[in-house]
Amino acid sequence: AVVSTQSGHYGRGGSAIAKIVGSNTAKYPDLFHSQVKMWVFEEEVNGEKLSHIINSTHENVKYLPGIKLPANVLAVPDVVESVTGSDILVWVLPHQFVPRLCGQIKDVVKPDAVSLSCIKGLQDSSEIKLISTLIQEELGTDCSVLMGANIANEVAKEEFSEATIGCNDDVMGPVFQKLFTTDYFKTTAVKDKDTVELCGALKNIVAVAAGFVDGMGLGGNTKAAIIRLGMKEMVQFSKMFSPTSQQLTFFESCGVADLITTCYGGRNRKVSEAFVKTGKTLDVLEAEMLGGQKLQGPMTAKEVYHVLKAKGVEGSYPLFRSVYEICYEGMPPKHLLDTLSTI
Repeated sequence: AVVSTQSGHYGRGGSAIAKIVGSNTAKYPDLFHSQVKMWVFEEEVNGEKLSHIINSTHENVKYLPGIKLPANVLAVPDVVESVTGSDILVWVLPHQFVPRLCGQIKDVVKPDAVSLSCIKGLQDSSEIKLISTLIQEELGTDCSVLMGANIANEVAKEEFSEATIGCNDDVMGPVFQKLFTTDYFKTTAVKDKDTVELCGALKNIVAVAAGFVDGMGLGGNTKAAIIRLGMKEMVQFSKMFSPTSQQLTFFESCGVADLITTCYGGRNRKVSEAFVKTGKTLDVLEAEMLGGQKLQGPMTAKEVYHVLKAKGVEGSYPLFRSVYEICYEGMPPKHLLDTLSTI
C-alpha cells in the first residue's frame, strides 16, 4: 500500500504521525510502499520554502523543531500530487479545511483507496456529521479513525502514548495497527468507529471548560468536577447520536484517557486559561499563542450547541451549553461555576 498523510495546517500533529507512519512503512516492506508523501501547506521560513527544508533536513523546523523525520517521508506542497497513486490517506488537519480539501483531490483518489482520520472535530450543520462520514461521502471511500491521549509533542519525543483505532472493517483494522503501532505508541482497534470519533471531538469542549477553571485560579477539585460532568455529557451525546455506542469504548484511550490529558495539557486548555486571565478574544489568542495551529474546542462547542438547540435538548447538557455561552454569547467565565452548583 502507498501511504500519504494530509497534514496541511496541522503541521505538528501531521509531522508526529508521519514520523510513526514513515518508520512502520519501512519496517513492513511486504505490506507498505516505503515512501510516505506528506502534504505540507507551503510557507516560507527564513526565506526558504518549508517543504524544501523538510526534505533536505528531515525536520519540520516550524512546527516540530528538533525532531527528525524518517528519510522516506517526502514533503509535498501540492495536495493533488500528494494523494495521487496512494492506497491509504491519513488525515491530520483542522476539520474546517476538510470540505475544501476533498473537493481538490476527489478526482485523483483511487477508487479502492481507504482513509484514516486523526481529526478531532465535527462538521457544522443542523445535524452532526462526523468528519469520517464527510470524507466517505465526498470521496466515496471508507474512512476509519484514530483518536486518543496523544499530544503531538510527546508522541514525537517517543514518550509512551496510546491511541484507539475505530475501524469497523475486520481486514483493515490489523493493517492500521501495523501502520501506527510502535514501542512507544500503542494502538487498540475497536469496531465502534462513531464513538471513538465523537470522543475525540467532544473532549475538546471539556478542555475549554478546564482552561476556564485554571484561568479562574481554581484547583483540582473543581477540575475533577468538570471532567466528571464532561465525561457524562460525552457519553450522553454519543448514545443520542449513535444508539449502538458501546460503553467500554469510553474506557479506551480515546475516551477517559484523552479527556484527562486534554484537560491538563494541550492548546484548548491553554488558550482558554489565557482567555480568562487576559480578557482577549479567542481569535486574538489563537493568533498570538498557537503559531499557526488552530483552536478546535470553541468551534466544536458551537457546532454541538446548534444541534442540541435544534433538538430542544440543550438543557440536558449544562457543561456543553455553558462553554458555548461563555465563548460566543458574552457570559462571564464564572457562569461555569453557576452551572456546576445548580445541576
